[in-house]
Amino acid sequence: MSAAPTRPSLTPLFEPRAIAVYGASSDPTKIGGRPLDFLKSSGFDGPLYPINPKSAQIQGLPSFPTVSAVPGPVDLAIVAVPAPGVLGALEDCVAKGVRGAVVLSSGFAEVGGDGVQWQAGITALARRSGLRVVGPNCMGLINVRRRLLGTFTPSAAGFGLVPGRISLVSQSGAFGGYCLSLIRQRGLGLNLWVTTGNQSDVDFADCVDHFARDDGTQVIVGYLEAATDRQRLFDALALARENGKRVVVMKVGRSEAGAQAAASHTASLAGSDAVYDGVFRQFGVLRARSIDELFDVAYAASQPVPVPQGRRTGLLTVSGGVGALMADVADDCALDVAPMPEDAQRKLKAILPFCGPRNPVDMTAQLVNDLSLFERNFELMLEAGRYDVIVAFLSSVGQVVELSSKLLEQLKKVLQRFPDRAVIVSALASPEVRKLFETAGVVLFDEPTRAVRAAAALVYFAEQSRRAALADVPPALPAGALPPPTRAVNEVQAKAILAGAGIAAVAERVAADEAAALRAARELGYPVVLKIASADIAHKSEIGGVIVGLADEAQVREAYATLMERARTRAPRARLEGVVVAQMAGKGVETILGVARDPVFGAVVMFGVGGIFVEAFKDVAFRVAPFGVEQARAMIAEVKGRVLLAGVRGQPAADEEALAQAITALSVYAAAHAEAIESIDINPLVVLPKGRGVLALDALIVPRAG
Repeated sequence: MSAAPTRPSLTPLFEPRAIAVYGASSDPTKIGGRPLDFLKSSGFDGPLYPINPKSAQIQGLPSFPTVSAVPGPVDLAIVAVPAPGVLGALEDCVAKGVRGAVVLSSGFAEVGGDGVQWQAGITALARRSGLRVVGPNCMGLINVRRRLLGTFTPSAAGFGLVPGRISLVSQSGAFGGYCLSLIRQRGLGLNLWVTTGNQSDVDFADCVDHFARDDGTQVIVGYLEAATDRQRLFDALALARENGKRVVVMKVGRSEAGAQAAASHTASLAGSDAVYDGVFRQFGVLRARSIDELFDVAYAASQPVPVPQGRRTGLLTVSGGVGALMADVADDCALDVAPMPEDAQRKLKAILPFCGPRNPVDMTAQLVNDLSLFERNFELMLEAGRYDVIVAFLSSVGQVVELSSKLLEQLKKVLQRFPDRAVIVSALASPEVRKLFETAGVVLFDEPTRAVRAAAALVYFAEQSRRAALADVPPALPAGALPPPTRAVNEVQAKAILAGAGIAAVAERVAADEAAALRAARELGYPVVLKIASADIAHKSEIGGVIVGLADEAQVREAYATLMERARTRAPRARLEGVVVAQMAGKGVETILGVARDPVFGAVVMFGVGGIFVEAFKDVAFRVAPFGVEQARAMIAEVKGRVLLAGVRGQPAADEEALAQAITALSVYAAAHAEAIESIDINPLVVLPKGRGVLALDALIVPRAG
């Protein structure tokens, strides 16, 4: 992936020394009055210049007719004038040397008409001058450390923000304002906040890039409706991963991709939402499915919790019922709730005969009578159980300060012994107790299942960080690989093209008549498979166009006649080339491998288990091409049907490494010919037992029209 062109920094937006407010109002309840009022009351540490030709003084400050009339330098302009006057105000800013602007005004592309051209003018001015513009039609930005409230959202009134390590970007202004209220309500530590609105210049990717470079940011929270520039988004997410930032995003909006959905399984499954899922995983981004999850993860990821070294999870509880609930959620999150070793279980029973020692470990309500149970249980779980992360449920203990303080002191001693283990506590807690725990670096949740999901998020970020540290360079396209066809081809031709890209296929022949079919069967050796040969029939199995296990000439003759009859009656308009005669492949696991063209991300690769049933299961993973074998392994791991590859009911384990190599090879071929391919299906791709590779049994290549 080539790097996107660089743009001027967003630093003038977030780190201005002096601010001008265009359209400033003496009424602090109006859009033009609120930013000035907020900046004054919050204690911004630089000069403020109201810009309004109708007033000599606004909110106790000298007012100026234009920013050019301001005697000193200005870094940031907040613009709240009617839409027709915005471009003129920005041109005045450029003449003054202002390097950043926030346009709060609405009435642009979101309403159509003249607004479209006005917004285009803003974009053109920003590109030629280097002025960075947030908006229009946005709610502005905030830098908590600088007490910079460049916004009109009521959520910022009274400041009330705690400096912290979370930075947030939202394409929606209303959602961004709502999130700001939640951040205040939860007492989360916030660093930078911005809503991008119509994105005439600064977009979501620009903000992620800035946050990724910002030393004060540890967690990047995003609300995304649609990506506008694939490469800059990829570059920004890659930079965030490289710099150790944790990114959690809420992505909304679903759509179906492609007019070729009827022809290609891959295209029918590649809705943009599924592709975004793959993009996020490709770059180590955690996708939140609810607002609670968005901020639970942001909170946990922003705290000084040790990085989990694995998925092994211990559950410690004072309630057996809640422990079972936590175990269910942990299983949903694919955490490894491994039982305590037998010897350790006996030790726990010796400490408390009526405890539940397995995992979850149930201390019961006896904890209130014997506080030492807390430390001893923790010690055993970390030492003997070797858990990477422990989630402890303490019910309402957190409402009693004295009791909580004693438990916290025990926990501190345990964490000193095991500084590399992550601990999350769930308890109903008073504000005082919450502050005690968080000051000690212990994450605290009211609700236990949210605590478990937060633990799973920390494990996910840890795994993604370790994966990012591995070199995952896509291999080169094999020398002599054939280009994609320019018209529809039959499956033998398609598999021959893909074989040149590095994906092996069964030995086969196209036979134009019965005699040729018999010769091919003798040459390949029985048993064989016969399939209708036609570039016009995308899914042969749906019309009974495949007959397997033919053991002799008589069966081949009968199968040939049957296939010709079925083709004539069930696909009468299809052009027939005869039949494909193929060797019977050995037993293996049927998977599907494919390529679809996404309107935003280009060539994307899909992997799933299930062969012809993949559209029913929808158990698939996506990645944007090209990528290396590590991403291919991650795709395999994401699919629930992977259990079949491990071998079930006495079946041998499948050749997962060969499968990963095939996925990688297809990604390289798809990227090299992205402009020529609409979709590819390799279905089924049979994964043979370990050491024997993979074989493409059927393939479809749909070239791009025109």
